Amino acid sequence: MFNVKTLNKISASGLGQFDTAKYTYGDDIASPDAIMVRSASMHEMDFPASLKAIARAGAGVNNIPLDKCSNEGIVVFNTPGANANAVKELVIAGLLMSSRKVVAGIDWAKTLKGNGDQVGKMVEKGKSAFAGPEIQGKTLGVIGLGAIGILVANAAKSLGMKVYGYDPFLSVDAAWNLSSSIVHAKSLKEIYANCDYITIHVPLNDETKNTVCAESIAEMKDGVRILNYARGGLVNSADLIKALESGKVAAYVTDFPSDDVIGVDGVIAIPHLGASTPESEDNCAFMAANEIIDFLEKGSIKNSVNMPNVELDAPSGKRICVIHKNVPNLITTITGYVSAAGINIDNMINKSRGDFAYSVIDTPDVDLASVVEQINGNDDVVKAWNL
Repeated sequence: MFNVKTLNKISASGLGQFDTAKYTYGDDIASPDAIMVRSASMHEMDFPASLKAIARAGAGVNNIPLDKCSNEGIVVFNTPGANANAVKELVIAGLLMSSRKVVAGIDWAKTLKGNGDQVGKMVEKGKSAFAGPEIQGKTLGVIGLGAIGILVANAAKSLGMKVYGYDPFLSVDAAWNLSSSIVHAKSLKEIYANCDYITIHVPLNDETKNTVCAESIAEMKDGVRILNYARGGLVNSADLIKALESGKVAAYVTDFPSDDVIGVDGVIAIPHLGASTPESEDNCAFMAANEIIDFLEKGSIKNSVNMPNVELDAPSGKRICVIHKNVPNLITTITGYVSAAGINIDNMINKSRGDFAYSVIDTPDVDLASVVEQINGNDDVVKAWNL
């Protein structure tokens, strides 16, 4: 029986994937084999020795301590693309809101309450303050052409925009899904110099933090409109506010409100609604649950953010799974334990990612307890178990 702990309310679409003959799940599981999480912070958590996997029902994993998980042999999954359409739709709404001053206009209209028959005249007199350009014929720059960025680029193109896309790590699969009419920018400078609107869709890390800052804003067109539905730290708030005050930036739409940008003229702060749709929550939970099932039952790793991906069929006999340090000669040592026990190795896979590696050894249907114990006794092995 496998135990799965939930840290947030998880969609029934995901929980329904677990065969109750094999799995127990809930928020009160004491010794989980896996954890399903949405937004709950896990940075202060102590992980039990039983924990082998964490599945984030969403794309971002800033709420999970990745280094700690790697060092404790815990595979961290996310669900790329599961919420992409939901975010895309809100980005398109953001494009329109940044241009047409819809939010400011709605807020102003609320102040007219109580003026009776005069409201119509007041509307006609005051509406010019909220005029703004159409997006058709304008140029959009999409920074990051992952699952979300590609959908945004294609949708904007279908709305009559010229679209530049920039992603130095664009995969072959992603490229197939990108409209051939999207201009492939060779640098961020090309995006900054040519685009009336810029939307950013990259993960937050040391390299991408403050991508939008005083230096990059200076290279952008006057009156540029910037959208950030990825992570707040991608934009330097202080620099952005100064650019709004000077008129260099016409509008800033963000799904990550912070105290310094709330209430600033030109800022549309949305309360992190990008993936807040029932369809998105269902898709993310469904994908996360199946990632856990494939890993716990077969040892397969797909969509991991800290370990190598290894896709496997169900074992015909027994299977040893080993997360270990990526060091020379360790594979020979591990297989030596198996051979010394007189057990044949039917098949073996080893893949590495940075400082860590994952090895899977298939054997006949024999007792592997003593061999797994020996493997776990090696100082360079982080965690080993058998299926």
